[in-house]
Amino acid sequence: MTTDLLVIGGGVVGAGIARDAAMRGVNTLLVEQADFASGTSSRSSRLLHGGIRYLAQGKLPLVLEASREKCLLRQVSPHLAEPLPFLFPTYKRTMWPRWKLAVGVRIYDLLCGRQNFGRSSHLSADGLRQVLPAVELSDSTGAVRYFDGFTNDARLVLDTLASAAKHGADIHNYTRFKAAVRTATGWRVTLECTRTGASRELTCTGIINATGVWSPQLAQSDVKIRPTKGVHLVVCRARLEVPEAVVVTDDSRVLFAIPWGDRTILGTTDTDYDGPLDDPACDANDLAYILEHVNRYFPHANLTADDVLSTWAGLRPLVADPNGKPSDISRKHEIRMAQPGWWDVTGGKLTTYRLIAEQAVDRAVKKLGLDAGACRTSEPLIDGAPAEVPYSGCRPPALSKAVVEHFVRNEWAVHLTDIMIRRSSWTHYLEAPEEAAEKVAVWMGKLLGWDAEHLASELGHYQIWRARSRACIDQAAESRIGGTPLHGATQAGIVPAIPQGASL
Repeated sequence: MTTDLLVIGGGVVGAGIARDAAMRGVNTLLVEQADFASGTSSRSSRLLHGGIRYLAQGKLPLVLEASREKCLLRQVSPHLAEPLPFLFPTYKRTMWPRWKLAVGVRIYDLLCGRQNFGRSSHLSADGLRQVLPAVELSDSTGAVRYFDGFTNDARLVLDTLASAAKHGADIHNYTRFKAAVRTATGWRVTLECTRTGASRELTCTGIINATGVWSPQLAQSDVKIRPTKGVHLVVCRARLEVPEAVVVTDDSRVLFAIPWGDRTILGTTDTDYDGPLDDPACDANDLAYILEHVNRYFPHANLTADDVLSTWAGLRPLVADPNGKPSDISRKHEIRMAQPGWWDVTGGKLTTYRLIAEQAVDRAVKKLGLDAGACRTSEPLIDGAPAEVPYSGCRPPALSKAVVEHFVRNEWAVHLTDIMIRRSSWTHYLEAPEEAAEKVAVWMGKLLGWDAEHLASELGHYQIWRARSRACIDQAAESRIGGTPLHGATQAGIVPAIPQGASL
């Protein structure tokens, strides 16, 4: 087998590269060692944002780049780029007074080229009380409101891959890149099916490594990564009703409470990580940290570990920088040619994946002398959900056999976890995900020819994953984590300390 371009990694960046290259007429093959979006690209905050915090750091080019891309994604994937207003409550005696934030969000609007998802504004304390009566109002000076976008990260990957395949890309999950040897005309590559162990060889002209935190593990790579872990909690929206996303600060950065249908997403953390890459998990300290700071702002909610329905944790593949706190490390991406015909793509954000892909393919096409057209990914729509089978959107689809059949027949799903975790998000959203998993397993089994032993194995694997993701909840519940007193509160009310440059 011969191809022009091999893309290693089935996350959002790899998917974007495959789509871009295929749309230019480049013969493209993408391989992913596990399932698509099984790493960082299904474990984010699900936000399309420009990064307001970079304004305080003077990184205007980075804000401008991401702001334009989030608006562009609204045009090419409207079903996965919903406008989301953010409320940032402000308080007396902090380093983030309302007037300063009000100036910042207006600049934010301008950097979006007057095409932002909505126009920023500011609220008085009374105005904040009307919009968000549950928030702590003692010493409040009001709030600012600005707009970013809400997405479904894994669905964005899968829809992008489907578009890439529609334009001719060859797409394979559960296929591991094992080795590559330079030849006179490119590379001789060995791939391995992780389900059967079967190997095959191919030749290609160029290779783009888009494996994120796994990049340094490839022998040809010249990448140094500083992984940081971000954790999210899911609670019932009835326990924390937020009509808009709310910014929640601690002493050095910010967290969010994000409305998600019948649920509310809380997060995220940003800590250095040196554990196994395959399945990072939320621990009891992560859970306690998030609940403590959310309860500072919503003391009447008094959330505890018993309220947490689900968790997820992801790793950010940040370009290595030994200095500074994790939240201070730039999210700017880098594209380097480590060897002739081999490019490493590192860093970046979910929001800028289309631009990263454009720049990577531009370099590969030029260096390899491929016969290819110009980038076209800013024009046609990424295919959305047809009305007859509404499977793709920012909220999970309804549980149905028809949706499961679509995932199996059209979206490369071969394991129960592929559907429950990534293609549907049902494991994080449904009230009884274990019961749903049993139905999905039966439906999948009929489509894929599973015998009783295989079906039981799939259910067992899912239950192990589910137990691992909930281990921190059980541990924290035993320790009665949550419902903690307001940290830094005074008799006059909450006074959050927000230093200059706090993460947004």
